[in-house]
Amino acid sequence: MLLTDADLEAIWLTVRLAGITTAILFVLGTPVAWWLARTRSVWKGPIGAVVALPLVLPPSVLGFYLLLAMGPNGPVGQLTQALGLGTLPFTFWGLVVASVFYSFPFMVQPLQNAFEAIGERPLEVAATLRASPLDTFFSVALPLAKPGFITAGILTFAHTVGEFGVVLMIGGNIPGVTRVASVQIYDHVEALEYLDAHRLAGVMLVFSFLVLLALYAWRPNARK
Repeated sequence: MLLTDADLEAIWLTVRLAGITTAILFVLGTPVAWWLARTRSVWKGPIGAVVALPLVLPPSVLGFYLLLAMGPNGPVGQLTQALGLGTLPFTFWGLVVASVFYSFPFMVQPLQNAFEAIGERPLEVAATLRASPLDTFFSVALPLAKPGFITAGILTFAHTVGEFGVVLMIGGNIPGVTRVASVQIYDHVEALEYLDAHRLAGVMLVFSFLVLLALYAWRPNARK
């Protein structure tokens, strides 16, 4: 067998984490991207910078502050404990929260670009037909921004799959709970199990290549 049971478990956990993170970010990222694309507020720049911050911030820095916030003495940790949920660090759902923060710009920025590319004309036509803002958004903006949604979904999923620093900081290395594929590769290398590391890393390399190949192959067709 090419991959061990632990490798397969880590891959499944990674896919589950990436899928849940992508679904959550579709819900959270869409209104933020729409607001950034449409607003003329003086807050657009600062908020856009905050959204893009994970692109340049070291993962360990983001993970450290999330760990403090979600820990037993942090505001989020105190809230979850008051609700009887315990603390989020070193749990799967702690990984989800960290991944949502870390992958946020990979969802928002493609959606913002797609919404901005629509222009004013289609929205003005919908308004002249007495469509409400909500109806205009769902009937006009969302269909026209479909390429952006596909791009954002692919990039967010792939980026979450490749996370290491943030998930290690928040989740640690608990088999079947927080040990995702990137951490499993790290474990193999630490144990000098280079053959197993090669096999799992090769799977991740092929996956990443296929994701990017699909994205670049689809983009020209989307413009036709």
